[in-house]
Amino acid sequence: MTTPAAISSFDRHSVVFAGADVCHEAGLALPAGTNRPRFEDEKWDFTHVIGLPAQMARCTRRFDFAAITDPRWRLVAKELVLAMLTPRHASVIPLPRAYRTALHLNTCAGRLGELTRFFAWLEGQGVLSLEQLDTRLCEAYLAHRRYVLDEHGTVVGEQSHGTRRSAAQIVVDLVNYRELFTADRVSADLRPWGGATASAVAEMPCGRTQNKTPPVEDAVLQPMLAAALYLVSALGPHAVELTREVREADRTSSCKAKGHRPAGPAPVAEFTRLLAEYERTCTPLPMLAEHHIADRLADGWDPDDLLLPVATGVLARQAGASQFWSRWFPALRGPLETTLAVAGVEKVFGREVAKVKTADGTSSRPWTLPLHRLEAVALVGIVRTAAITTLAAVSGMRASELMELRIGCRRPPEEPVTGLTRFRIASKVVKGQPLGGTDDEWVVVEPVYRAVELAEQLHDSPQNGALLFGRFAFDVRYRWFKNWVNSRSGQRLGLAPIPDGPVNLRMLRRTLALEMAYRPGGVLASKIHLKHIAVATTEGYANPRELHQTGEKAQVASSQRGLDGLRDYYEPAA
Repeated sequence: MTTPAAISSFDRHSVVFAGADVCHEAGLALPAGTNRPRFEDEKWDFTHVIGLPAQMARCTRRFDFAAITDPRWRLVAKELVLAMLTPRHASVIPLPRAYRTALHLNTCAGRLGELTRFFAWLEGQGVLSLEQLDTRLCEAYLAHRRYVLDEHGTVVGEQSHGTRRSAAQIVVDLVNYRELFTADRVSADLRPWGGATASAVAEMPCGRTQNKTPPVEDAVLQPMLAAALYLVSALGPHAVELTREVREADRTSSCKAKGHRPAGPAPVAEFTRLLAEYERTCTPLPMLAEHHIADRLADGWDPDDLLLPVATGVLARQAGASQFWSRWFPALRGPLETTLAVAGVEKVFGREVAKVKTADGTSSRPWTLPLHRLEAVALVGIVRTAAITTLAAVSGMRASELMELRIGCRRPPEEPVTGLTRFRIASKVVKGQPLGGTDDEWVVVEPVYRAVELAEQLHDSPQNGALLFGRFAFDVRYRWFKNWVNSRSGQRLGLAPIPDGPVNLRMLRRTLALEMAYRPGGVLASKIHLKHIAVATTEGYANPRELHQTGEKAQVASSQRGLDGLRDYYEPAA
């Protein structure tokens, strides 16, 4: 252990971890030839650590200690983080309140972020040493992290319980590990919040009396799931073809396409042949997106110019040139206007598409209207989100498990009993498992299996073993999905509007757990399907006592009605 004398003679080197190989001490494996972070480095890069979950953002894989300006506190942060990663280190084991299980890198990244904020706040308070930290400052920092202030310093709201717990936890950690620190440490008699846990200090709600994650309201679930299933089944195959069209256009008509001639005289002969083909096939000229038209107007184009909406750059690349130069207009304006008068101008994608039956079954309409490139890419993204929503809502997989899905995860269908087909998909269970996760399989219904198949077809680089979705923000994707369904595009296809209401992956998982729990043997089936370690966890998801006491059982019955379209699939799987 370090002593006060050691602190007074601080030489910017740790007494405990000097020269340590961080990954070796923490038991983290790296590929051969990869740079290994050392304790003295200002940045610890864990990007290439083997087994990190896809859910972990790349920014959280890089620990930046340089953001802490005081070199003493920077060393404190390094010692604290490495101690959390190495609970069996000889200098950590004797600490009575140290963690006995190594924390995950993701957790340590969060602790480092909060510690950086805390040290910056202390500097703003004029604190020069952790010895000055007292209960008043601890309370002040918790209040600082508790409230949301506007630009005038007026309280306009409160931070989440999780944020407040992080603020309290970092102070508790500095107390629990104080004897380990070389350069600076809190006083030995500091006992913030009377020794209460960070969760108690943050007033975290308890899940013993009720499940903290509510199910999705039926008024939201029914139209959301109906829209997702419709997009996957009715629009999915056409979205695959649209993806191919976009890729082919990028290959031949993109600014980044190779093989085009640089600037030179106007290619009159090439344009003449190209425009003649447009006229012969009555194919409209490509149209510019609205923001490019605005750029032309800002550059001084005449609003009445017939060629204002024409994508001359696309035509130039189709003619073999890298771009369309303004000096070419005197030679090419006449032929362009002639072809424009004959063929017109239209958005490039989705011009002649198949018709699909609308979701309400009242009519058949083209599955999409003509689209610009960005609109086509966005529509493909909406269909991909529909696949994710179907997969999450009907399989009950956690976010970490969805993000671990890879191309080729679908297992061949089985028929254990005549007329009964069983579908499986493979992924990894990450939560509660060692680094790298544990391979596992999920028995799913056919709509989920087809949604995964569609996602593979929409993948930008569908190589076997590549991450199917990778890391994604479902809340952002769902907002785009809901807005599209509620827009004229979704209403044109007869989709019911999705009302406002919270939807996230945890809520979808609990909704499915409730749906399954109220079937014969449902609790045990849910325990197996949701990959819970103990039945008690599954009972917490279903929480029959809560349902009977609060009348939520009626809501469960309503949710069952919202999933009636999938009932025939659920029954065989059970």
